[in-house]
This record gives sequence, C-alpha cells and structure tokens, in this order.
Amino acid sequence: MSFPETRLRRLRQSPAVRELVRETSLEPRHLVLPMFVREGLTEPSAIGSMPGVMQHSMDSLRSAAVEAAEAGVSGVMLFGVPAVRDATGSGADAPTGILNLATEALASEVGDALVVQTDLCLDEFTDHGHCGVLATDGPSTGSGTHVDNDATLERYTAMALAQARAGSQLLGLSGMMDGQVAAIRGALDAEGFTDTLLLAYSAKYASAFYGPFREAVDSQLKGDRRTYQMDPGNRREGVREAVVDEAEGADIVMVKPAMSFLDVLREVRDTVHIPVWAYQVSGEYAMIEAAAANGWIDRKAAVLESLLSIRRAGADAVLTYWATEAARWLRG
Repeated sequence: MSFPETRLRRLRQSPAVRELVRETSLEPRHLVLPMFVREGLTEPSAIGSMPGVMQHSMDSLRSAAVEAAEAGVSGVMLFGVPAVRDATGSGADAPTGILNLATEALASEVGDALVVQTDLCLDEFTDHGHCGVLATDGPSTGSGTHVDNDATLERYTAMALAQARAGSQLLGLSGMMDGQVAAIRGALDAEGFTDTLLLAYSAKYASAFYGPFREAVDSQLKGDRRTYQMDPGNRREGVREAVVDEAEGADIVMVKPAMSFLDVLREVRDTVHIPVWAYQVSGEYAMIEAAAANGWIDRKAAVLESLLSIRRAGADAVLTYWATEAARWLRG
C-alpha cells in the first residue's frame, strides 16, 4: 500500500476522525420549511402525493411553525391556497387574502424565532394556473395564450407590497418573469421596505418533479410553463440568470429543483457573491418517501444524504419538506 492511500484510510478509520475532517456540514440552521395554508380549512388536510405533508388550517399552521422553530429550522416559506381564483390572481395582494393573513399570523407567532418567508407568484391565485397575467398574442403556453411579462410585473409589485405590509421578512420571487427583481426592489424601496429581503428563483427549470406540488396548491394549470421557466438542458443559462438577478438587487438566488440540477447549483455558487439556496421539490420528496415505504431504502439515511448532497454542491440553505424532522434528527 502506498503512503498516500494509507493517509486516506487513516482519515476514515474512526467516527471521531471522520467528523473532524468532514468537509460539508448539515445543521438545522441550513433548513427552510415550505408550508401550505388553505382558505376555509378548520383541520389540516393530508396531501396524498406527499405523505406527511399537509394543507394547513390557520391553527395548524401556527402549531407547525412553532414546532419548526423549536427544532431549530431557520425559516418557513408560505404558500397560500385560496378558495376563489380569477384571471389576474386578485387574492394575491388583497389584505384579507389567505397568504397575507397567514403571514400576519406567523410573523406574530414565530417572527422572532425564525424568518417568515412568502412565495411571490400568481399561480396559486389564478384560475388558469399560470404565474402571470395572460394575453392572447405571442408565444403560446399551450392553451392559445402567453404570459404578459410587463403586466405581470405590475401584479408582482402589488403582491410584494402586500406581503411586506403583512410582515414577510423575505419574498420568494418564483415567477421567472424578466426584470422581476429590479421591479420589486424598486417598489419596496419606494414604500420604505428597504430591509425586506428578496430571494430570486433565478434558475427555476420547467421540471417533471413538480407534480405533487400541483396537488398541494390545487393547481388549475392549463398548458405548460416552458415559455418562462428554464429548459432543463441549459446549464449556462441558469448561471446567467443568477448573475442578472444579483445585479438587479437580489439578496439570495435559488436553484430549483435541487437534486437533478446539482451541477447548476455548483456553478452558480462559484459565480455569484451572494447566498445561494436550493429547493428540494415535491417530486424529490415523494420519490424518497415512496421508496422508503416499500422498504427499498433506509428513509432517514436517504433523507439526510440527499440534503447533505445539496449542501455539498453549494447550497447555503435548502428548502425541504423534511426540515423539521431532519432538524430534530440532527439535534438528537
């Protein structure tokens, strides 16, 4: 055996040594919990394609957020599911809309213990399920219409102000409209919300792994989102999008999904000078849960390994539906 191989073996010989020389850590503070709150619920409702994940009532949302804070999770990302939808997603910026009411509740309940974050996109609130205002000319979404980028930015700025007024500390700009970061930053600053953070979903791909999420938000999607979300074959484009968002004023950039785009995540981390997060999306969650339920993999080991791989690829934080459970494991 050569001396270099002997040294490598010595670094693996005991748990204490392995822990001492570990290159990447996974801690509760690296985790953010996505949460769904549905208007009109009095009890939480299970999401069939995402075992263990719920559509929350206002009461159960508060309880789950408290549990996340007690486990050491660093933040919660809220998604609202309204009872009524329309073409422009008017419920998204209504002060009495479900997402804004939930934000107020959690800002009061756990705002000092973790970062209350909100998804800023119209898809949950529109009756067509797209992330913006539709027009009848231009590139088709698959239903004979296209998303009007500039008209959508007007809706996004209104939504941003409503969320900031409700107490959101960080806005997750997930709509993938051109210029959204600059438009929203300008609107927030003009209204005095200079400390509200912007998380840009810079490299958000038109992925097959979003399927269970569509159930979680009762999506009304018609057609597809390929005209504004990214082509999964494009690595360099994802990096360019992150660079543009950083220049427009984003405080954090995102790569989504996480596990099937680890190469993009690594390159984005090596390129930008601000924090980089990744979203372990619903399909990634559902696959591991299904395999574990069939006894094919060790559930806990697979969950933690998947999160560690995302951290190793460069994510400073990970949005994951296992955030509270994983944080308890890591503390335990």
